[in-house]
Amino acid sequence: MDTSEGKQPSSTTATLGSINKKIKKGVHMKRSQNARKMKAIARAVSKNEKSEEKIQKAKGKKTRIQSAKSLYD
Repeated sequence: MDTSEGKQPSSTTATLGSINKKIKKGVHMKRSQNARKMKAIARAVSKNEKSEEKIQKAKGKKTRIQSAKSLYD
């Protein structure tokens, strides 16, 4: 066997290598940093829900006031 030829990689190994290079991995994050991020997301969602409830409450109050005014006009 001639040593100058070398072993040629098969087509499946070559494609797997290119696939692995194309996959982007997320930024490595410490556990405490990840926990802070998750808590921040949870707070943001909670805050958003609270503001939506406030808006709905204000709309309901406005309609009650308008209907009461229309009764006495």
